[in-house]
Amino acid sequence: MNMAKIEFNANDRPTLGVEIELGIVDGRTMALTSAFDQVAELVPEKLTESLKPELMQCVVEIITGVCETVDDAEKDLREKIVAVEAATDQLGMGLWWGATHPFSPWQEQMVTDTERYLDLVQLLQELARRLVTFGLHIHVGVDSGDKAVMICDRILRHLPTLLALSSSSPFWEGRQTGLQSYRSKIMEGLPTAGLPTLMRNWSEYVWLVNHMVDTGFINTIREIWWDVRPHHSFGTVEVRVCDMPGSLEDTLAIAALVQCLVKTLSDEIDNGTYQHDCHPMMVRQNKWRAARYGTAAQLVDSFTYQVVTVEQSVNKLVDHLTPMAKQLACEHHLERCRQIASEPSCADRQLSIQAETGSAEEVVRRLTELSRVSPKNAD
Repeated sequence: MNMAKIEFNANDRPTLGVEIELGIVDGRTMALTSAFDQVAELVPEKLTESLKPELMQCVVEIITGVCETVDDAEKDLREKIVAVEAATDQLGMGLWWGATHPFSPWQEQMVTDTERYLDLVQLLQELARRLVTFGLHIHVGVDSGDKAVMICDRILRHLPTLLALSSSSPFWEGRQTGLQSYRSKIMEGLPTAGLPTLMRNWSEYVWLVNHMVDTGFINTIREIWWDVRPHHSFGTVEVRVCDMPGSLEDTLAIAALVQCLVKTLSDEIDNGTYQHDCHPMMVRQNKWRAARYGTAAQLVDSFTYQVVTVEQSVNKLVDHLTPMAKQLACEHHLERCRQIASEPSCADRQLSIQAETGSAEEVVRRLTELSRVSPKNAD
C-alpha cells in the first residue's frame, strides 16, 4: 500500500471560517439557473478567490478568510454577499437561502466542467447528479490532529441540535417531502457522508483515508463528506451537518454556537475530562428526528435519557456555552440561537408561504427578497 503522508496544519487559536452555499435563481421564473461563471465574472477581482464553484453551476459558495471572531466573519461575509448580490442584480437573478430549491429539477442543472467534478459524476452517477443542495460549513481551529479527531467524536451528540436549528429543506422537485431537512437525506445517499465512523486518534484517521484512496473507494481526501470531519489543510474541525440557514443572522448564530462548542470541548480534553459515552444509534435517531421535525423535534438527552424539545436542548447548551461566548466575544450571536429554537424553522416559513399562496415560485420570491443583505449594512 502506498501510504501518503497527511499532516495536520495545527492552529493554536479557535479561529473561525465560514462557508455558505447559495442557490442562483432566475429573477423572473425563480428557478435555479446554471450561472456561476456569469456571476463570478461580475464580482470585483479582489473577491473572486472567495467565490468557489460547486458540483453544480447553480451554486455559489462564498467563503470567509480566517477570522478571529464571529463579528469578523460577519463583516467578511457581508462584503462578499453584497458584491455577489450586485452581480446577480445586473444579471436579473437572485440568491436563494435554503438547503434545497422548492421546485427546480436536479436533472436540469449543469455540472461544473472540471476534472474533479466530472470524475465524481463518473464515480457516483445519479447520486452525484442529484446533489442540488446547499449547506453551511463551519471551521474552527484546533491545536493538533489527535484533538481534532477527539472533538469530532465528542461533538456527535450535538449534531442533531445543529441540524434542527438550520433545517430549511422541506421541498424536493416541487413536492412537500414531509421532512424539514430533506438535504440531509440526499447527503446520506453518498458512500462517505453522514455521521462519521469512530476514530481514536489522528494516525487512525490517516490510515483510513490512505486505505480508501489506495483501494479506490475515493479519489482524494476531499471526498470524505462526513457531518463533521478533521480538515488537515486548515487545521480545523469542520462541521458540515447544517442546512443552509434562511438568513445571514441565523448563519452567524449557528457559527457562534459551533465555535463555542469546539473550543469548550477542546478545553475539556486539555483538562482531562472523561468522555461521556453516547451510543451512535441514539445520535442517528436524534438526527432523524431533527431532519423530520426541525425545531419541533423531540430529542433524547444523551446524559439523562429524557425526551426534550429542541428549545430545551438549545437553552441548556447556550447556558453551558455562555462563559465561552464571552471569551470569544460572540455572546449576542449565541443568544440568537434561543430565538431560532423557539420559532418556526426556515422550513416552516417555506411551507407557510406555499400554503398561503399555493405557489412554489412565490416561496422563492418572498424569501429571496427577505434574505437580502442590504449594502447599507455592509460597512
